[in-house]
Amino acid sequence: MKTLFTSLMVLLTAVTFSQTKLNGKVVDHKNLPLMGANIYIDGTYDGATSDDKGEFSFTTTAKGAQTLVVTFLSYETAKIPFVVEKQQQAMMVKLKESVNTLDAVVINAGTFEAGDKAKVTVLKPLDIVTTAGSNANIVAALQTLPGTSTVGESGRLFVRGGESDETQTYVDGIRVAQPYGASAQNVPTRGRFSPFLFSGMSFSTGGYSAEYGEALSSVLLLNTIDEPVQESTQISMMTVGLGLANTQKWNKNSLTVNTAYMNLEPYQAMIPQNVKWNKPFQSLSGESVYRHQFERGLFKLYAAFDASQFDLNQETVNAPYITRTDLHNNNFYLNSSYKVTLGANWQFFTGLSYAIGENKINLNDDVLHNTEHASHFKAKIKKSFSDRIKLALGADYFVTQFGENYNVFQGPQLQDGYHSNIAAAFIESDIFFSKKLAAKAGFRASTNDYIHKNAFSPRMSLAYKVSKNSQFSLAYGVFDQAPGQAYLKYSAEFNNQRASHYILNYQYNSNKRTFRAELYYKDYANLVKYNTPTIVYNSQFNSNGSGYAQGLDLFWRDNKSIKNLEYWVSYSYIDTQRDYINYTSKVTPSFVAKNNISVVTKYWIESWKSQIGFSHTYNSGRPYNDPNQTLFMNGKTKAYNNLSFNWAYLLSQQKILYFSVTNIMGTKNVYGYEYATTADVNGVYNSRAITPTADRFFFVGFFWTISDNKKENQLKNL
Repeated sequence: MKTLFTSLMVLLTAVTFSQTKLNGKVVDHKNLPLMGANIYIDGTYDGATSDDKGEFSFTTTAKGAQTLVVTFLSYETAKIPFVVEKQQQAMMVKLKESVNTLDAVVINAGTFEAGDKAKVTVLKPLDIVTTAGSNANIVAALQTLPGTSTVGESGRLFVRGGESDETQTYVDGIRVAQPYGASAQNVPTRGRFSPFLFSGMSFSTGGYSAEYGEALSSVLLLNTIDEPVQESTQISMMTVGLGLANTQKWNKNSLTVNTAYMNLEPYQAMIPQNVKWNKPFQSLSGESVYRHQFERGLFKLYAAFDASQFDLNQETVNAPYITRTDLHNNNFYLNSSYKVTLGANWQFFTGLSYAIGENKINLNDDVLHNTEHASHFKAKIKKSFSDRIKLALGADYFVTQFGENYNVFQGPQLQDGYHSNIAAAFIESDIFFSKKLAAKAGFRASTNDYIHKNAFSPRMSLAYKVSKNSQFSLAYGVFDQAPGQAYLKYSAEFNNQRASHYILNYQYNSNKRTFRAELYYKDYANLVKYNTPTIVYNSQFNSNGSGYAQGLDLFWRDNKSIKNLEYWVSYSYIDTQRDYINYTSKVTPSFVAKNNISVVTKYWIESWKSQIGFSHTYNSGRPYNDPNQTLFMNGKTKAYNNLSFNWAYLLSQQKILYFSVTNIMGTKNVYGYEYATTADVNGVYNSRAITPTADRFFFVGFFWTISDNKKENQLKNL
C-alpha cells in the first residue's frame, strides 16, 4: 500500500511539473480591455475566457511551438505563434475590429443598392417597381431617384447631365447592348426587362468600379435570382395584354420562364392620343433563366426575346405633309455566366453574351433597315488575402457589327456600317484599414481597333465611418466611351469621349430611415461635334467638344415614422453646359432641367387589404433653341408635373386586382419645341410643341399566383 501511494505521488508530481502556466491580457485597438474573449491553444482543450479586466490565465501540458487563438464577437480572430517553454512573460493580445460586421464602413459613393446581399440597402429588393406611374418599368422607377432627369419624349435614363447612351446596362455582370425597346422620334420607349426575374440591383450615378467601362455617366447592374424559393405559376390579365410565368425546380436545377403579349389598342381607344396611330404598339416578348448548382459554383443561362411593331403618323414643321413611321423591331439576347469558389479564398467568374437587334422602318415610301450584332466576353478572378485585403483582376472583349441600308423611294440605296472590337483589362483592390476606414483603387485599360484609340482610366474611392450610423465617401474616376452608333456608321475619325468624376457623399442609415447627400463634378472632353443641322453621311465630324456637369443630389427614405407608410423624397440640382454635336456655343443641353423633385409613397391599408401609392415628379423648365431669337438655346419650357396613383387590392392571398393611372391631373406637359429649318415669307421660323403621345396612361390588371404554400403573390412586382 505504501508503495502504491508513493507511486501516485511521484506521478502527480511529474504531471504538475510538466504543466506550463500561461497568462496575458486581451485589448481592443484603443487598448481597452475586452471581457469574454475566448483564448485557447490551437488543437487542444487548454484555454480560458478573459475577465472584466481583459486578463486570462490557464495551464497547459502542450510543448514546443504552438499557436494561441483569440476570438471575440465583431473582432478579427488573432492567431499568435509561440514556444511554450520560452513564454515567460504575460502575453498582450490586441484584436482588430472585424470589417465584415453589418455596421462596418461601405464604399458607396454614387451608388444605390437594392437587394438582400447589400450591407446598406437604400431600396428594398424590387420595391422600386411598385412606384406609382412606373407600370413595372425598371427605368421609369429609377427616374424617381436623385441624379436622373425625366426626358419624357425618350423614356431612357439620363444621368447627371449625360445623354442616355452614357448609361450601360448589365445582367449578371454581362453587358446588354440593346437595353431599350423600339421607338420613333419623340415617342418614349421602355426598358426591355421585366422585374420578375431579378433579385437585386445596383444603380450607379457615377464613380463606379474599374470592372465596368464604355459608360461615361452611369451603370445599371441587374442580378437574376440565384435560386427560386419554390415552384410557382403566375398569370397576368391586363388592359394592355397577357402574361404567363412559371418556375420549376428539380435536383440542383431550376428554370423560370416569363412571357408577355402587349397590345395598346384598347388603351388607345379609351384615352385621347396626341398622335395618329395607324396600328397601335404590339409586342410579344419572353425571358427565361436556367440555373444549375454545382458543389461550389453556379451556372446561369439567361435568354430574352422581343418582337414589336407600330405604325403612326406624325406632323413636322419642316414638311407640308404627314410623316408616316411603320416600325418592326426584333431583338434577341443570350447571356451565360459561371461563378465558382476555389480553394485558398480564390473566386472565378466568366460570362458570355450575344445580342441581335433588327429594325425595319418604313418612312413614308422610304425604307430603312439596320441590324446590330453585339457580343461581350468577360473573365474575372478575385483573391481574398484576408478580411481586409481583396484583389480582383479581369478582362473584357466587346464585339459590335452594325449595318444599315436606306432605300430612297425612286432614288439611291445608301449603305453604312462598322465593325469594332474593344479589348480591355482591369485590376482593382479593396482595402479595409479598419471597420471605419476603407478604400477601393483600380485601373482600367482598353483599346478600340475601329477608331484606333487606347484609353487608360484610373478609379479610386474612399469611405470613412464617422459614427455608428453615418459615413462619408469620396470617389474619383476617369471614364471613357467610344462615340455612339449614329456617328460611327459614318466615320472612324474620333477620339474616345471622356468624363472625369469627382464625388463627395454623406449617408445616414438607422432604424429604417436613410438620408443621402451627394455633391459631384464631371468634366467632359473629346465630345463629338459636327457641322450640319442633322447627322448625315457627309457631315464633318471631330472630337473637339467639351462640357461640365456639377450639382447636388439629396435622398430621404422613411419606413418607420408612420405605421404602414413607406415614402422617399429625391431632389437634384444640376448646373451643366456642353459645346458638342452642332451647338454654336457652350450651353445647357435641351434634355436637362436644373431642379428635379420626386416624392414616392406606398401605404398599406389593412382593413381594405390594399396597398395604395402616389408619386409626384416635378422638373423645372428645360432649355430649347428658338431661332427667332438672337441668343442660342435661350428658350425655356414650362415646368413638368406628373402626379400618379396606383392601387393593389388583394382579392385573396394569391389574387390581386391592380389599377394605376399616370398624370391624374391631366397636366399639359411640353418637352420642347421643334422649329422649322427655314424661315417663312415673313422671316419667322415656325414651331411645333413636342408633347406626350397621350396626357394620361390607364392600367388595370388581374394577377394570380399558384404555388404550394398558397402565400406567394405578385404584389412586389407591380
